[in-house]
Amino acid sequence: MNNATQFTSFILVGYRDIGQLKYLCFIITTVLYISIFAANTLLIVVICTERSLHKPMYLFLCSLFVNDLYGSTALFPALMTNLVSDVHSVSTVYCYLQIFCIYTYACIELSNLAVMSYDRYLAICYPLQYNIIMTPKKVCTLVCAIWWFTFLNNIVHLSLTVRLQLCGNLIEKVYCDNYLVVKLACSISDMRVNNIFGLNGVALLFAIPLFTIFFSYIKILTICLKSSIETRQKAFSTCTPHLASLLNFSFGCFLTVIQSRIDRPMTNVPPLFQTILSVYFLMCQPLFNPIVYGYSKAIITLCIGVYY
Repeated sequence: MNNATQFTSFILVGYRDIGQLKYLCFIITTVLYISIFAANTLLIVVICTERSLHKPMYLFLCSLFVNDLYGSTALFPALMTNLVSDVHSVSTVYCYLQIFCIYTYACIELSNLAVMSYDRYLAICYPLQYNIIMTPKKVCTLVCAIWWFTFLNNIVHLSLTVRLQLCGNLIEKVYCDNYLVVKLACSISDMRVNNIFGLNGVALLFAIPLFTIFFSYIKILTICLKSSIETRQKAFSTCTPHLASLLNFSFGCFLTVIQSRIDRPMTNVPPLFQTILSVYFLMCQPLFNPIVYGYSKAIITLCIGVYY
């Protein structure tokens, strides 16, 4: 039977698992958000104002830091408000807006990391032609293409979710998740278009960036095995922060997918810990990037010097 109802809000059930720890969680998330905002903003300002940093690698980093601010802002203000509130509901409009922001953040993050791996591939494998290939115009085109294509794709994706007739309004997370909203649909046939478009979106927004990353690093590894120690040092110093960021983001996304789509592996995990895992890629990645890119270069250089 179709019991579709026109809901005006969604209830975020994940906050019930926090209980008496809500004030401690509020303090931690506030400090974390301030740190994320300050660190990313500082690096964006430095890159924009320092002319010597107007190079492809730093421009891609600037795009990455802007995206981290964008993604964390989609989560933290609402998270902090709900933590100290007794009513854990959000309007449907805000819920769909949060879904759009979080999904575009994730897609842009991966695409940006893919473009950065391609940039490192050109810098290491074609150092003499690098400045000719990676021109400022090309950098601008790549960054704009990442943002605009992701936004357009997710607008279509979200419009398919908005049209669904829902038979419930309980979301088992502390933020709105597109997959969990689609699961509330009354009719399985209504979900068919969403599933088809979702598979196409995965192919475009995830498969292509992952292929670019694997291709770039295979080529870099091939060159390093045939090159001098100096070339290996350069590859190590430039690729280590990128690989660390990529692995951290992939780990966070993997945890989110496991929690949302596969229930059995999470049955023995405490509810509060499940909540922490679900927000890992939105909390840790925006803070991890400024740290690994802003402060790791000196450490890597020191390690190279000791090793060689």
